[in-house]
Order: sequence, then C-alpha cells, then structure tokens
Amino acid sequence: MIRALFDRLHSHFAPGGKYEKYHAVYEMLDTFFYSPASVTHGASHVRDGLDLKRIMITVWLCAFPAMFYGMYNVGAQALHYMSERGITAQDDWRFFFTDLLSSYDPSSLWDCFIYGAAFFLPIYLVTFVVGIAWEILFAVKRKHEVNEGFFVTSVLFALSCPPTIPLWQVALGISFGVVLGKEVFGGTGKNFLNPALTGRAFLFFAYPANMSGDAVWTAVDGFAGATALSVAAEGGMQALQHQLTWMDAFLGNMQGSIGETSALALALGGLVLMITGIASWRIVAGVFLGTAAMAILFNSVGSNTNHMFEIPFWWHFVLGGWALGTFFMATDPVSAAMTDTGKWVFGALIGVMVMLIRVVNPAFPEGMMLAILFANLLAPTIDYFVIQANVKRRLARNG
Repeated sequence: MIRALFDRLHSHFAPGGKYEKYHAVYEMLDTFFYSPASVTHGASHVRDGLDLKRIMITVWLCAFPAMFYGMYNVGAQALHYMSERGITAQDDWRFFFTDLLSSYDPSSLWDCFIYGAAFFLPIYLVTFVVGIAWEILFAVKRKHEVNEGFFVTSVLFALSCPPTIPLWQVALGISFGVVLGKEVFGGTGKNFLNPALTGRAFLFFAYPANMSGDAVWTAVDGFAGATALSVAAEGGMQALQHQLTWMDAFLGNMQGSIGETSALALALGGLVLMITGIASWRIVAGVFLGTAAMAILFNSVGSNTNHMFEIPFWWHFVLGGWALGTFFMATDPVSAAMTDTGKWVFGALIGVMVMLIRVVNPAFPEGMMLAILFANLLAPTIDYFVIQANVKRRLARNG
C-alpha cells in the first residue's frame, strides 16, 4: 500500500512535475521506508551492504541504551530529591503528562522512566523538527537528497543537553549546529566539525547559566546540587567518593546531561559500532591512552591547591561527557582523522586536551566537548603530516 502510494506520487515530484522543487522531501520519505532503486552501472565498483543509510541508522540505534537509561536516570534523580523533601507537584506543563501516567514513586522503574521521558522527549522532538526543517530547506534549495546523517546529529545533540534546558534554546542550538556546523560547508560528508557538538558548544558559551550551572542537572524546580566533576574540583577524591562510588558513576547513578551519565550504556553502544567498523577502535584507544597518560602525569606531579590533580584516570573515564564523547562524538568519520596513524594521534590528542581542560582550567571541570572540537580543527593537519611522512618514507625506500 505504501509502495503503491509513493509510485503514484512519483511523477508529481520527478523532473518536470508539479512539485519538482520538493523532490528532496519525496525522496527522503521514500528511502525512509524502502531502499533506493539506484544501482551502479560501471565495469568496476564496490558491493557493500553498509551504505550511508545503514551506517546512520546503526549509530542512531546504538545510542538507544544511553537514551533509555538517561530518561530513567533523570526521573530517578528528580523523584528521589522530591521524595526526600516531600515535594508532590510542581508548576510545569510536563506534569500534566506525568500526573496521568505515574505516581512519583522513586522506587518505581516505570515512574522514573515516565518522569524522565517527559523532559527528554520534548527536547528530542524540538531537535528533530527544527533540524530536519533546516535539512529539507537546504536540500530543496541545492536540489540534493536529504541525508540520514541528521538521525545521528539529532539524538546526540539531545542526549548532550541537560534536562531542564528551555526548548527555545534547543531550537537555537540545533539550528546553529546544522546550519553553521554543517550546511554552510556543503552538508553531510563535508563538515569539518561535529554538528551536534557545534550546537552544544554554541549554547554553552551563549547561555552558560542554562548549560553549566549546578541547578540544571536535576529536573526539579529549586534544586541546588553539583555534578560529580564539580564535586571533584572542589573537594578532590575524598569529596567525590563521599558522594558516589566508582560503580555508581560507571552505571550512571549520578547527575549530568541526559545521555552522558551511564558509561556502561555508552560503552555497549560503542562496542557495537567498533565491531561493525563504523567507529574506529584506533580513535577510541587513542582517547583512552591520552587520558590515562595525562592523568598519571598529573597524579605524579600533584598540587596543594588544585584537587583535580589527584583524580585517577579510571575516574575520568566515567565522569562527565567523557564516554559519550569518546564512543560517539570523537569517532565521527567525517570530522575525525582519516589515516590509521592519524586516528591514533587524533584520539590521543583528545585525551590529552580533555585532561588539560579538566585539570588546569579552574573554571571548566569538563572539557570533552572542547577537546573534540579542537581536534576536529586539527584533523586535516594531522592527516597531511601523516601522508607526507609516508611519501617521504617510500621515496627514501625506493630511491
């Protein structure tokens, strides 16, 4: 039935048809339900089932464990806080839905999930609607296809947001990420910055109170608290371990952006991406090694005034946006280094820079977002020097 409908409409959107200029919209919906009918006709070509559509859908699905756990954790953090203080209702439009579907019991998996979904789903809906509108606009104007890359950008951007972010800021952030982070450079495959991180960085610098303040991480009006990284920066390992255990941080039982808290969920999705070859294991390994090396160096140097010097590397692996950035942002095949050696250098550079920002910079105890964006800027240069070194080595061998 759906196939017949698309076949009947095809002539209207084909060249010369009444709605020719909107062919990108028709093609987007058609390929969403069915594989494209186009095939290669040359004498030699590569046959591979892993096309762009399957790559993007796979990455999108691999983000689901972090997304579902993130919704549960948003609810669990908020409901426990409300229960401790006897809060039963709040003046927010989201509570119309939670009142119908849950009873605000922090021990109930369902109640926690519904509460968190009431905050995450509007963020994701605004992200998707606004972002896809920009994608369609540029596709219609440039007369090219609407690529599936936005599926990944949308979910990663939404997961990187705190649950209490105003929805108009969500629309503004994803607009900046899609338009200035990707489309102005030609669209999917031509952007040198990760679009989701570009939008997130714009919001961080434009509206820091809504993106970096202690009160934004738990979805309860009047909440006052601190993220684990903030606690570590203020009081070191003693204060950090007083608030949570390493296993709590690994599983994700802590405050943070919606999709960044569970290192376990993110690692499971990242493992699938590496097994399928979509994400580069060299980049991931490089980030691990760079982070560990710098953490060990800071641990050995020590500091009497900066508590971040004493945090061991295995704690950095599970705090803040490190896992989300390592498995899903740094491995973006478009904005990362392309050569095998370059991928090691690219990943290690991210690991080194995230530690420098977290430890040395007293005003920003996170760093993963900026580290990846800086590495994105340097990725072409890294590949250039790797290629030049290979050329010189071959010339010397054959000369």
